[in-house]
Amino acid sequence: VWAWCRGEGVAEEEAAAPGRCLSLLPWDRFSAWLHCVCVVGFDLELGQAVEVIYPQHSKLTDKEKTSICYLSFPDSNSGKCFLLLCHLKSKDPAYYYGYVYFRQVRDKTLKRGYFQKSLVLISRLPYIHLFHTVLRHIAPEYFVKSEPFLEAVCSDVDHWPPPVPGKTLILPIMGIIMKVNVCLFTGFPPPPLTIYIQYTQISIALPTVHEVDLFRCFCPVFFHIQMLWELVLLGEPVVVMAPSPSESSDTVLALVSCISPLKYCSDFRPYFTIHDSEFKEYTTRTQAPPSVILGVTNPFFAKTLQHWPHIVRIGEIKLPGEVPKQVKVKKLKNLKTLDSKPGVYTSYKPYLNRDEEIIKQLQKGVQQKRPAEAQSVILRRYFLELTQSFIIPLERYVASLMPLQKSISPWKSPPQLRQFSQEDFMKTLEKAGPQLTSGLKGDWIGLYRHFLKSPNFNGWFRTRRKEMTQKLEALHLEALCNEDLLFWSQKHTEVETVDLVLKLKNKLFQADREHLPMKPDTMEKLQMHIDTIILALPDDLQDILLKTGTT
Repeated sequence: VWAWCRGEGVAEEEAAAPGRCLSLLPWDRFSAWLHCVCVVGFDLELGQAVEVIYPQHSKLTDKEKTSICYLSFPDSNSGKCFLLLCHLKSKDPAYYYGYVYFRQVRDKTLKRGYFQKSLVLISRLPYIHLFHTVLRHIAPEYFVKSEPFLEAVCSDVDHWPPPVPGKTLILPIMGIIMKVNVCLFTGFPPPPLTIYIQYTQISIALPTVHEVDLFRCFCPVFFHIQMLWELVLLGEPVVVMAPSPSESSDTVLALVSCISPLKYCSDFRPYFTIHDSEFKEYTTRTQAPPSVILGVTNPFFAKTLQHWPHIVRIGEIKLPGEVPKQVKVKKLKNLKTLDSKPGVYTSYKPYLNRDEEIIKQLQKGVQQKRPAEAQSVILRRYFLELTQSFIIPLERYVASLMPLQKSISPWKSPPQLRQFSQEDFMKTLEKAGPQLTSGLKGDWIGLYRHFLKSPNFNGWFRTRRKEMTQKLEALHLEALCNEDLLFWSQKHTEVETVDLVLKLKNKLFQADREHLPMKPDTMEKLQMHIDTIILALPDDLQDILLKTGTT
């Protein structure tokens, strides 16, 4: 998956597409799921080039085409078909993801001796598992039937219903039917989304739309999962060095998802190449590496990124046939080439003591030949419980910053949230810290102090502050609804009454636009108050106020 940013007008136009119930124009439904489909070919003399863009009216800038070309071809010598995830990014806020199926087969008729092409799906949606399922189904047939087949694929997608959260959708594509339950999400990675692939006589259930095989990804660094969780939680710069783009991508996504339900708020690049626009910024030694997780395959990075503080070296990912052996954390100076042994190269000292129970539980699963899916479920639950134990004390303290409901007056502006105090929060940990839900020992205080300086805390707190501010606005509106506003207007001048009506109409507009968390009938009551007050005014004022919009 790569994500890159496009012009604001385009992003806003496409962002509205999922909410449409009917296709007003051709390709409206298609654009709710995909921006476009590209075919990238490699020519010995011309290099990479976008050969096909479908639908044909889809627009990509030359810079975007160049980025797609470089990210759609592996810079490691793989020689096999695989799916890769790469993260393409420019400077504005509308991210796009690319899902790539690369094919390389020997062809003596070509100068290079190989046929090399990539089929790329470009979307705003981080539905990794869904789009990989689609690619696995359509790509092999596309390479045989070419453009007419691709046109038929896009036509099928253009008949899909929009991805509305909370709905169960039926998505037919080239002979299979996918039953998908779309969940609401606010960032990457999204929560699980179940997909059922129904063939004529066979049913295959895919557990989620986005998750990678967590246990398989962490097998090469089996004994360091808790330390990796800390590094991701704290937004530390991490490089994943892997032999192929698919293994690089899967490992980066596994790292990003390990702190769920906490949103990872820094940048991450499942597949980073020397052609990326941030290449110079990330390889310079004149400044500290940024808070980002990079996935790389090019041996060149073993030297140019050697100054990064945390490097995860992954060999070929495969499930162990026997219990993994203990491997110590390695020193960074020992990482000289991409052929160095798998492991974690860092001088980082974890804040928490290692949880031996999860290691024993997973080792036992390997001995008993427990299915990889079950191992991943165990590991994901472990990460979930660890993250929740860490975040619950913060949630509890931030909730205490909310003013009491009795302090909300309908005739005054909503009260402000109290300021977050690091020291006040630290004082709460003695009696209401993570020890209430986790048996892990260690320097929890140090971990919290480090976390409060991280991008993940900033992103989490911004979201919580916005939610609580909206809740205060909603409670203020509910307090207004419980007042006799008509009686109030009769005791005040017409100027004051008109001012009240305009303010109420504006609040109503903002509440609808921002989806404030109010009781179901609050909006209706507020509108009734407005209508009643207006009808009590002189006719000339009624006409003006009924026509007056909101800002």
